[in-house]
Amino acid sequence: MAIVVKDRVKETTTTTGTGTITLAGVVSGFQSFAAIGNGNQTFYTIAGGAEFEVGIGTYTSSGTTLSRDTVLASSNSGSLVDFAAGSKNVFVTYPAEVTLTGGGGGIGALVVNATTVTENYTIATGTNAQSVGPITVASGKSVTVSSGQRWLVV
Repeated sequence: MAIVVKDRVKETTTTTGTGTITLAGVVSGFQSFAAIGNGNQTFYTIAGGAEFEVGIGTYTSSGTTLSRDTVLASSNSGSLVDFAAGSKNVFVTYPAEVTLTGGGGGIGALVVNATTVTENYTIATGTNAQSVGPITVASGKSVTVSSGQRWLVV
């Protein structure tokens, strides 16, 4: 599962509670979450009134949903928000602070990566990746580099 960030992705939702978000349609002038690609993760923000949540979620094209896998910040002290009724915006954004599965992430001007790949990764068409090594790929795990793409280990 890749983390995909695209520009100008914004939809609405009327989902309540703490579960998976059902996307209700693209906001005029923006593109839909379909740009992220089925099964891919992305950074998201959900905002409605005083309630907000920033996190990492997985887009599913069947039912056009966004799961709320990891909450990075929220109006509920960093936990899942129990969203009230009403329309909310859901959009792709790059959070100020990021901690990714596998130990990678970044804060401000620094980007940090783990020295061992502990998840299967695919560097999708249209993307490239870089790591600072040495890098070890754990037993049973793989990094797949799509044709024409690059993974640079410095």
